[in-house]
Amino acid sequence: QVELVESGGGSVQAGGSLTLSCAVSGNPSSRDVCSAWFRQAPGKERELAALVDMSRHPDYADSVKGRFTVYQDSAKMTLYLQMNNLKPEDTAMYYCARSLGADACKRTDRYFYWGQGIQVTVSS
Repeated sequence: QVELVESGGGSVQAGGSLTLSCAVSGNPSSRDVCSAWFRQAPGKERELAALVDMSRHPDYADSVKGRFTVYQDSAKMTLYLQMNNLKPEDTAMYYCARSLGADACKRTDRYFYWGQGIQVTVSS
């Protein structure tokens, strides 16, 4: 059974920084998969914030580009999201997710494993 557990959320003032971590436990069948951070603000749909593909290439939503950095540890078992210059509109529940395959990483339906979510609140 594969589990994803997020940590590092919390409350911060606008302009501040947070780093989220997502630890993968269990025995995933493959480490060459898509790994991503999604977020969902109250009353809004879940959106893809950042991802890394099997080659560790990152990709970002336009709304976070230049402020967020997504990366993995060498074993591909921990996913991080460094968030700088946070804005009130970044306030959301953040979820890490991991796919079973290595393609179509931007598609939400490719993600099979999900964490329970962690709250990030940015005050103005």
